[in-house]
Amino acid sequence: MEIIQRIVDALEYGVFEFGIPTSGETIPLVVLVLIGAGVYFTLRLGFVQIRRFGHGLAVATGRYDDPDEPGDVSHFQALSTALSATVGVGNIAGVAVALHWGGPGALFWMWVTGALGMATKYTEVTASMKYREVRERKPDDPSWRGTVSGGPMYYIEQGLGKAWKPMAVFFALCLAFSSFLAGNGVQSNTIADVMQAQFSVPLWVSGLVGALIVGSVIIGGITRIGKVTGVLAPAMASLYVAGAMVIIVLNLDQLLPSLALIVTEAFNPTAGIAGTGVGVFLVTALWGIRRGLFSNEAGLGSAPIAHAAAQTDEPVSEGVVALLGPFIDTIVICTMTALVIIMTGTWDDRFPTEIALGSGDMGFVEERPDGQVIVFAGAPETVEVEAGVPVASGVGVPKLAWHQVAVDTLYTDPELSLTFSGTILTAESRAIGTDGTEHAALFGNAVQNGAPLTMLAFQRGLPGEWGHYIVVLTVLLFAISTAIAWSYYGDRCAVYLFGERAVLPYKFVFVVMHFLGAVAPLALAWVLADVLLFAAAVPNLIAVVILAPKVKELTDSYFSRRPWIENAEVHRRNVEQRRLGKKS
Repeated sequence: MEIIQRIVDALEYGVFEFGIPTSGETIPLVVLVLIGAGVYFTLRLGFVQIRRFGHGLAVATGRYDDPDEPGDVSHFQALSTALSATVGVGNIAGVAVALHWGGPGALFWMWVTGALGMATKYTEVTASMKYREVRERKPDDPSWRGTVSGGPMYYIEQGLGKAWKPMAVFFALCLAFSSFLAGNGVQSNTIADVMQAQFSVPLWVSGLVGALIVGSVIIGGITRIGKVTGVLAPAMASLYVAGAMVIIVLNLDQLLPSLALIVTEAFNPTAGIAGTGVGVFLVTALWGIRRGLFSNEAGLGSAPIAHAAAQTDEPVSEGVVALLGPFIDTIVICTMTALVIIMTGTWDDRFPTEIALGSGDMGFVEERPDGQVIVFAGAPETVEVEAGVPVASGVGVPKLAWHQVAVDTLYTDPELSLTFSGTILTAESRAIGTDGTEHAALFGNAVQNGAPLTMLAFQRGLPGEWGHYIVVLTVLLFAISTAIAWSYYGDRCAVYLFGERAVLPYKFVFVVMHFLGAVAPLALAWVLADVLLFAAAVPNLIAVVILAPKVKELTDSYFSRRPWIENAEVHRRNVEQRRLGKKS
């Protein structure tokens, strides 16, 4: 296990830490590449995400759908499947993390990544449609087989040539393993944790129920997946956005000041609540960019697999639908989360919190007079505390921190009425009071981060004490829909690598992994999943950049020919025939 940990740590450094050093921060190379690609596609395609946004909305509504064209699902169902895979925990927890570290200005840089990601998503999906493989459906075909296979592995091999096949295989392997981890095990682990924390449901029960739900959907292939996500994705997004909109309306007087704060902090930041980034523009920008990239997945090569199943013979018609994805994910849903957190004042507030002394959220920091906060890499062996605060004072005194923000006063009771005096033995994850009482946890006013912060914001923003249940419910829906959608990504990678005979064994392993993800600790899997996912982005972006001129050619041809006009007439006739058929 130690060897595996070292390998994963090395890979994590190469993907997320290696880059260009600046004053105090390193800009990861993967961030530069993804943002650079978005800028290139935006300029190369003439700001396609702005000029063709309206057409994308029109195509997604189905007014140009032709059921006789090749594909397995409608434009809307393809978009819903892709959104089911991307809209998830990142929109709830990831935004809170960005605000915690980068401050309100981080949201502005999430908007930037969302806007650039729209052009990237358009380019990779158009390429995926151009080079997808389509076969005729036979009468005896099982529902799980599907008629379409597409994605980066196909446009790498067919668009760039057979010599590039090793790069296509590398992408397929990375994404297939990611489907088991990031798209499945991590999701079921999230569901099980939430159900246990909120409702005391045993982990194995959540895992079993989740596995049965996922299995019953994915066995029907992309057709059933598309039907389920076509209902589930809009429902869960609407529920979450509606709850956020109620909070915004109830706090309408805070809307303009919050937007002004976001813009001013983006270019002249004061700090994230975790003071390591006081006044550092790069910290704010990087946290916004990182969380934006994680949220909308533009450039990672996953969404083109779902979009490739759309029923159309025009690659660009699905490309314009795909560019809606980052807009919905990052610019709409992430913004709702951030505004709720900022407008309710929870982003920099402190709440009575149980400080579990062995928790990974606990640490020690040093607060400097100039406002800078230094995080201790290793915890001191002992910390002497009197009346709730460290005995010593001045520079260099370690203070117990929660989410790397110092807790001013420590207590022994949840009501925060009895201050703690004694010794914290960090290596033993316990504290001994002056009266000899041992404590496995202390209490104090602490900041929150991730999903708990978003839950607190919804709870504070909505009347009563039930607001956080909206977040709980959407986390569960997001996680289960993500697993369903990611099963198709891995399914198509398995077909590319091993042929159609691999589909059923893959689905069986996927369902088993969903159960195991709920009952097993996944700390290492979280890191490995992110590493593999971003490693897959490298061959994808290389291919898409090379194929950009071809995408430009397809774009110009499509908008000069205007084929959607003929499709609109076909769609109108089909609707009329169905209407007459029902009457008769």
